[in-house]
Formats: sequence, structure tokens, C-alpha cells
Amino acid sequence: MYTSVKTFISDRKHENEFTLKLLKTLTDESLKTKVWAEGRTLGFLAWHITISIGEMMTKIGLSPDCPPEDAPAPDKAADIYNTYEKASSSLLKEVESKLKDEMLNDEVSAYGQTWKKGVMMSMLSGHEIHHRGQMTVLMRQAGLKVPGIYGPAKEEWAAYGMQAPE
Repeated sequence: MYTSVKTFISDRKHENEFTLKLLKTLTDESLKTKVWAEGRTLGFLAWHITISIGEMMTKIGLSPDCPPEDAPAPDKAADIYNTYEKASSSLLKEVESKLKDEMLNDEVSAYGQTWKKGVMMSMLSGHEIHHRGQMTVLMRQAGLKVPGIYGPAKEEWAAYGMQAPE
């Protein structure tokens, strides 16, 4: 749970960079990739991460510049990237201008439960990290190079002069 607006903003800037790093790798064709017939596509997951910024943060009283949760996913990877970048930037401005540390303990109703705002803010990042992990699997299925996020991806170890662990 976040107890500091400053900490959330700092963490969120890193998570935004990591997500943008993945989104930048996507191609229009790769958006259609899915592992199984009934599974989600790579494009769905990328768009879901993007629109979740607005969907989740409106529950704590913020209004980031983000499409509504029922907005159809674009078929262009660049459109998803640009929309995510805009929504993320907007969220940071909203948090900085509208929230104070003591407000993070305020309770809100969301998804049939009652949570503190600071918990909802943590959930946003956890949700995004979870779906980024799913995206990396689909990215490999699509033949894309997966960039390292919290450490080097398999293909990046050589750049560090090391052999990738097996």
C-alpha cells in the first residue's frame, strides 16, 4: 500500500518506462498473437493495461486522460503506445495535483470491496506488472525480441559480457 504520493510517483515513473519499453516493441501484426484459440491477444493485453489506468484510478477520484474501459482496442501498435503514454503522464499530473499523503488512507468502494486509495494505487502497478508478464510470453510467440525489464532478457546477457543462465 502506498502511504506517500512522492513514492507512488517515483515508482510509477519506472513502471511507465518499463511498460513503454514493451509497447514500443510491438508491431501491428503482433497484436493478433494469442497462445490458444480462446486466449487473449497481445493487442488486447496491451490495450487492457492502457485503459485500466483510467478505469482503476477513477475509483479513487482521479480523472486521468484515458479512453473509457469499453473503448475498442486500436489495430495499430503505435496508437496503443501513444495512448498509454498520454494516460500515464496524465495520471502522474492528477496524482501530484489532487492527492496528499493523508488521503491515501481514505477508503473507497471498488469491485465489491472497500479498499484504501493507497491500496488501489498499488493494485494498479501490480495489475500492470502481471499483464506485462503475460505479454512477454505472447511477444516471444510473435517472434518479437523481448526487452529486459527488471533484469536482462535472455538475448541481452551477451551485451553484459555474460552467458544467459539456463
